[in-house]
Amino acid sequence: MISGSNEGPDGGAEFTAEGLEPVLQEACATAGLDSHGAQLLRLGSNAVYRLASLPVIVRIARDRAVLAEMERAVNVARWLETQDFPAMRVPASVAQPLVVRDFVVTFWESVQENEEYATVGELADLLRRLHWLEEPESLRLPYFDPLAKVAASLEGLDGIAAEDRTFLEERASSLGKDYDRLDFVLPFGMIHGDASIGNILRHRDGHAVLIDLDGFALAPREWDLVQTAMFYERYAWHRKAEYAEFVHRYGFDVMNWPGYETLADLRELMMVAWLGHQVTSSDRAAAEFARRVGSLRTGEGRDQWGPF
Repeated sequence: MISGSNEGPDGGAEFTAEGLEPVLQEACATAGLDSHGAQLLRLGSNAVYRLASLPVIVRIARDRAVLAEMERAVNVARWLETQDFPAMRVPASVAQPLVVRDFVVTFWESVQENEEYATVGELADLLRRLHWLEEPESLRLPYFDPLAKVAASLEGLDGIAAEDRTFLEERASSLGKDYDRLDFVLPFGMIHGDASIGNILRHRDGHAVLIDLDGFALAPREWDLVQTAMFYERYAWHRKAEYAEFVHRYGFDVMNWPGYETLADLRELMMVAWLGHQVTSSDRAAAEFARRVGSLRTGEGRDQWGPF
């Protein structure tokens, strides 16, 4: 048990660099890995560490409720390796995920020492290849329900103004009706679930790999294409030539499908709600949340949004 200032109010470890140090040590010891000299890379929804002793990344999730998702992510990674699909790998010798002091811990092979993103063209190649795969029943992938995801993302938004929360809930209700009327044109099947430039990294040997596998599900494939389209069309985070390359290499332009605006609006609402959960702990997040809610209200200023 952790003592002193590193304990949370219920006696468990606080989700801070100091509070998680014993969690990291215990998890690595259980897995037979050396945690000495581990580097903390990120501390957000998850704490992400790079081990000094081996090319291994340790991910500690703050919410035990993600245990089933992480079990699925590990199984997906192992299956993708049997398909020789370029994605994050898990160390073969480690039984995981682990639950340590109520945190969910997973171990992943490091892609490279310095984080380098691949290109949207390579993302298109990987998505096209992924969407051709037929998943085994043993993975037990869930059906993806964006409306349930939106509802979950709006829960617990206690740090925002009541009028903003009401506005977001009403927008979600309206979009839910629009979504139920959509006619999808791409085949239904396995998706990554959060496919964007932020989830494709350059491997140390040069090829691109897909990361963050816990969102794998069964759904219309359009969902995996909408973020790249939005990042270009709404926020100018991708250049015209980059998006054209994405469309050419995947073979379908989701922006030409009549349901694009509805899917984009739903995905955008999730992005805004996620920021809403950060407003009490980050002035930068609070400012960006206000900017984005203002855009949703007026329909203007999306090109001023900053990646977060």
